[in-house]
Amino acid sequence: MIGAGLTAAIGALHVYIMVLEMFRWEHPRTRRAFGTSEDFARATKTLAANQGLYNGFLAAGLFWAVAEGVTSWGRPLAIFFLACVLIAGLYGSATASRRILFIQALPAALALIAVTLRI
Repeated sequence: MIGAGLTAAIGALHVYIMVLEMFRWEHPRTRRAFGTSEDFARATKTLAANQGLYNGFLAAGLFWAVAEGVTSWGRPLAIFFLACVLIAGLYGSATASRRILFIQALPAALALIAVTLRI
């Protein structure tokens, strides 16, 4: 099922973002990806780790939905957590970077459509 695959992929993306924000925030490659300076990364390390934790919770919810089956009991879970990712992506693209629209919001919207339509 496409919806399950997209949901799992978005969960994996959020695990990756969690790792970057919680454990690799000050690494040069992570700073380039997020467009931050060394001083900014050092000053915001705790904030980034907190944000990373939230991304981990989103990933856990998405994986839970996939494990339960997005065509059965896991469907409402998938819809809820994908909607959370979509809203976070829209907010992030409006307040932080337009790139978030394509990295986070658009994939979540496509997965949400696929899960809702059961495809």
